[in-house]
Amino acid sequence: MATSATHTMTKSELKDLYSFALDLGRKAGKILMDGVDMRCGDSAGRVESKQEEKMNAVDIVTQTDLDVEAFVKAEIMKKYPSHAFIGEETYSSGSSKEYLITSAPTWCVDPLDGTVNYTHLFPMFCVSIAFILNGEATVGVIYQPILDVTYSALSGHGAWQDDGHAWKKRRALPLINNPAPSLSAQAPKGCLFSCEWGKDRRDVEGGNMWKKVNSFVNMAAEIGGRGGKGGMVHGVRCLGSATLDLAYVASGAFDIWWEGGCWEWDVAAGFCILKEAGGLITTANPPPDPMKDPIQEVRLGSRLYLAIRPAGDSEKETGRQAQERVIREVWRRVEGLDYTRPGA
Repeated sequence: MATSATHTMTKSELKDLYSFALDLGRKAGKILMDGVDMRCGDSAGRVESKQEEKMNAVDIVTQTDLDVEAFVKAEIMKKYPSHAFIGEETYSSGSSKEYLITSAPTWCVDPLDGTVNYTHLFPMFCVSIAFILNGEATVGVIYQPILDVTYSALSGHGAWQDDGHAWKKRRALPLINNPAPSLSAQAPKGCLFSCEWGKDRRDVEGGNMWKKVNSFVNMAAEIGGRGGKGGMVHGVRCLGSATLDLAYVASGAFDIWWEGGCWEWDVAAGFCILKEAGGLITTANPPPDPMKDPIQEVRLGSRLYLAIRPAGDSEKETGRQAQERVIREVWRRVEGLDYTRPGA
């Protein structure tokens, strides 16, 4: 659980840390691309990298995951030796599943989010680096190296696509802004719905995979279908990377993201970017009364997430009111997932 001590950093220190994280994301992405080149190069041919299964065949780790995390940790510890570090691969070797985030200055890193995509050379993979202060994601950097795209944010200073590197111009998130588009009064109809199959593939009636499939179909079915739960979304997208899902919601490309089972490193950078862009994130699981129970921002580490893109005001409601309305409409159509941890 979070400790009670409060830690402070000056604006100048945070800006320096943000610049460091942006540069570190690119350096880490270079290691990922070196691994791609080794597999695709003319002289090397398609050399398969070492893979090991963790939970099952879709929960894997490659040597590249380990190499990138070791590099990122070493760079962070060299510059910020007093800070805590949480990385997917170093943490995964342990057995505790307690909440990981305290009030201490902490780096939370996924060296390769989308490992399965990486092994298949599908471009939806990235480096995810977050800095957390007093339990809040304060800096977020997501670098997608095969497309050379950066998503980033520093609390209080906006969220951005790209980082001014080379010829690329920074663009504020969401990409359509000033104002951001309002959410349709018929949403989720017409929305782009993002989700993931997840690593829990147990074929058990009432299990997480069955609940997800039912929820996906509810969101996609025609209005009036599925016992009135049909949402008629424009499409259902599964990127294979929770971190990129959140970046795409922050950009406005996705309207809705619904997922369970993510750990802190999967979402910490995306939390910062989405919130700074004006998005809203709450729990994936519907409360007893989805249409009336209060909507609260979710705790980092809860493992259950529902995110709504930034939204502008309309003539009838504010952007925040629209986001909350869409949350309730999603809750009405999805099933509660079972991803628990101690203290949750």
